[in-house]
Amino acid sequence: MKVLVNTKDLSREQWLEYRRKGIGGSDVGAIVGLDKYKSAFSVYLEKIGALSFDDEESESAYWGKTLEEAIAVEFSKRTRLEVRKRHELLQHDTYDFMIATLDREVICPERGIGILECKTASEYLKDEWVGENIPDGYYLQVQHYLAVTDYSFAYIAALIGGNKFIYKEVLRDDEVIHYLYQLESDFWNNHVLPKIPPPIDGSDSSTQSLNELYMQSTNEAVELSTECMGWIEELEQIKEQIKELALRKQELENNIKYFLREKEIGTYEGAEIVTWKATKKGHRVLKIKNWRVK
Repeated sequence: MKVLVNTKDLSREQWLEYRRKGIGGSDVGAIVGLDKYKSAFSVYLEKIGALSFDDEESESAYWGKTLEEAIAVEFSKRTRLEVRKRHELLQHDTYDFMIATLDREVICPERGIGILECKTASEYLKDEWVGENIPDGYYLQVQHYLAVTDYSFAYIAALIGGNKFIYKEVLRDDEVIHYLYQLESDFWNNHVLPKIPPPIDGSDSSTQSLNELYMQSTNEAVELSTECMGWIEELEQIKEQIKELALRKQELENNIKYFLREKEIGTYEGAEIVTWKATKKGHRVLKIKNWRVK
């Protein structure tokens, strides 16, 4: 690995500018469609400098950064392994578009140097960490870092719900890393460098990016392509289908309500399937609980 720049004295603006010079670990999940908050199209816009995305603007990112030191200290305390901060933006020896900023390095007497990635997670996402599970996006992020550094192992330490600390080992997977080489090379060389956007998806991130990118408009016309006319035709068809489905949905709900009448619970072969109960405001709400009866 190479050191692209020492980050200790960089301003936030300088750091964001350097981040545009390559694909970081947190970008990988978005590129493959695993990130709930960022799309491949959004990453593309960031890398070509069309829009700036500052992850630290969000509340969750702020607390993740704030608690990083505490998580690293707790990991060291529980494992008795030394951890250290590396104030450098790292770059792959061969694939110079692959970059990495490590939360911490781990020094293991028997195995050498590894990586520590510190995470915070909300309580409602705790199932993603059950047993040996690791969220897919985080797993790819760590494999990306292992690729850049050429290290053989890593740990992910996470504080879940603010009160449950866990850590898990992640070993280098050369098959996954080979996949990342291909994926990131395609994204960088076939999209970022020639400024050809990847396919635009229906994510909220892509919608927000388009709204911000083209906030200003001009009173001009553009001739639509045959492909665009096809999109418009399909969109209008989907709108009609949504109207029909909404009407059918309401019809089915009304029939279920009439079947229940004053009863709150509907069962089938002893299993509770549907409820129609009043809320605190006094309105009855229909809920389907478990219709897939074995």
